[in-house]
Amino acid sequence: MPIAVLAAYAAPALFLAALYLPLFTYVTPFYAAERGVSLAALGAAWIGIRLFDAVSDPAIGWLSDRTPGRFGRRRLWLAASVPLIIVATWQAFVPPAEAGIEHAVFWLFLLTLGWSMAQTPYAAWGAEIAPNYQARLAVTSWREATVLVGTVVSTLLYVAGGEGGGGLSYVAVGVGIGLPLAMALAFWRVPDPPRAPGAAAGGLDWRRALSTLGQNRPFRQLIAAWLVNGAANGLPASLFLFYVTDRLGAEDAAGPLFLLYFLSAIAGIPLWNRLARGSEKHRIWGWAMLYACAVFTAVLFLGEGDVVAFGVITVLTGLAFGADLTLPPAIQADVIAYDTATTGAERAGIFFALWQVATKAALALSSGAAYIALDAAGFVAGGPNTEEALWALTLLYAGVPILLKVGAVALMWRFTLDRSRLESLGAA
Repeated sequence: MPIAVLAAYAAPALFLAALYLPLFTYVTPFYAAERGVSLAALGAAWIGIRLFDAVSDPAIGWLSDRTPGRFGRRRLWLAASVPLIIVATWQAFVPPAEAGIEHAVFWLFLLTLGWSMAQTPYAAWGAEIAPNYQARLAVTSWREATVLVGTVVSTLLYVAGGEGGGGLSYVAVGVGIGLPLAMALAFWRVPDPPRAPGAAAGGLDWRRALSTLGQNRPFRQLIAAWLVNGAANGLPASLFLFYVTDRLGAEDAAGPLFLLYFLSAIAGIPLWNRLARGSEKHRIWGWAMLYACAVFTAVLFLGEGDVVAFGVITVLTGLAFGADLTLPPAIQADVIAYDTATTGAERAGIFFALWQVATKAALALSSGAAYIALDAAGFVAGGPNTEEALWALTLLYAGVPILLKVGAVALMWRFTLDRSRLESLGAA
């Protein structure tokens, strides 16, 4: 595939990703510390928002599969999402001084809705422009590498903005300027591919579509593993600031540690891609998760002041995160190709919609439950904490994610869709 097309397709991912880290890592501590909103209330709010996503994301995916028009069925949804994302990001990230839980819930709800309108059609578009097994890995690698760059950029913007919500305002401005420009570039350079011969628009009505998805064993295996692994990744992401500030006593190191983690993930992507070209994607992903578990075990033994040791762990686990980002979406694109080959239906939208539901549900349920558990353990953000409360934080940050990742490996180890099976169907 032409580099120019891959780069243009990946461009919007930079600004969509710039929202991810602030939304799930910085916003909750900000509303808790600066606006006095309780962690339990914010945790419950996130769970409620994600329950709505369980309905809205599949609906958006199904509708985008069936959207007609010369502008392109994916482009139309992406264009509509941009103004909603920009306005909701500003309101959620730069709230008025009197903003409380009602303001947070309303604008975070609209922001995640706009994000769904963008993310699901965007991911489906990427699967559709990739013609074969290796091209699907190339598309997801470019997109997810750009996601990491966007995460680094948002971290730099957040650090540059300083305390008291200044960092969130910098991120909001960056997204407001960059996202429409990146979308325009993608619309200009990336084709809207024609449907596969004999494939129907949207494939099946929504009842039959969901029914056949349930019968698709590779899809069931993959989405279950992705859900469990997403929860494993969501807990450290949600609790990172609390862990670094209250367990390690190193609040000033949070920004540099974030950068170190995501730069390490970027560095790891070529390694995992090279390994995946010579083996099966699912098996390489499994080894990457086991490696991450082995390294992350050391976090359980850290205490106040162990910043250098935590920095080493950050680099080593960051390398593994590159595999988490690039290999599962490439496997998902293979599952979609398998579905098209066996059913004659083109419905990448609903596949990636359910993928988004699993992603968001894993993050929201894990972070929401963690915030509620921390509140029950007597943990106080930025305040004096008992040793029991700090141990609760440590176990939620590191212990539970290790167990979850091992479960994800068990789900994927005997994955039933490999390169030879795709070749036999003419979908490789």
